[in-house]
Amino acid sequence: MKIDANRLKNALSLLGELLAARQRPASHFVVCGGSSLIALGLVNRSVTRDVDVLASIVDGELQSPRPLPDWFLDDAEDVRGQLDLPHEWINAGPADDSFFRFGFPKGLVSRLTERSFGPVFTVSFISRYDQIHFKLYAAADTGPGRHFQDLQDLRPTAEELLAAARWTVEHDPSEGFKQVLGQLLEHLGHGDLVDEI
Repeated sequence: MKIDANRLKNALSLLGELLAARQRPASHFVVCGGSSLIALGLVNRSVTRDVDVLASIVDGELQSPRPLPDWFLDDAEDVRGQLDLPHEWINAGPADDSFFRFGFPKGLVSRLTERSFGPVFTVSFISRYDQIHFKLYAAADTGPGRHFQDLQDLRPTAEELLAAARWTVEHDPSEGFKQVLGQLLEHLGHGDLVDEI
């Protein structure tokens, strides 16, 4: 069953309760993707398949969340069973090592929206500006689909798209990627930006 705004809030709240009751270490995760779009109401999208963990925050610094701790996954599985959520409803799939090698969009941490789900569980959702970066990168990497639709729904300006495009080519400077990126920009009505990347 897919996750809407209410199920998302209930799932994260219940997970926070379990983590606290079982005296788990404090966890602070950065979340991107559809669940972040839904949580912040950035687009009209109503459901998502999972909660995408992009990073963990330790002492104010972004760190790789991989692998998620076994005890965290055990508690998440208990939540899944109680709320009939999809398998691996919370995962670190998007936390690619390249982000930690080449960098996140500049200022990402300062734009996060932080929400507490109990005394030991905090989730920070990425901003609209940063979603544009990640959605453009994902759409260029995987082709047409939900990432491109989300990107359209975010209605990025030319300035935002240019910043996002320049960031994506830092991660993949190949000619093939640049060609696909140019096609995406054309579809978004900003083909003139290609020469500025």
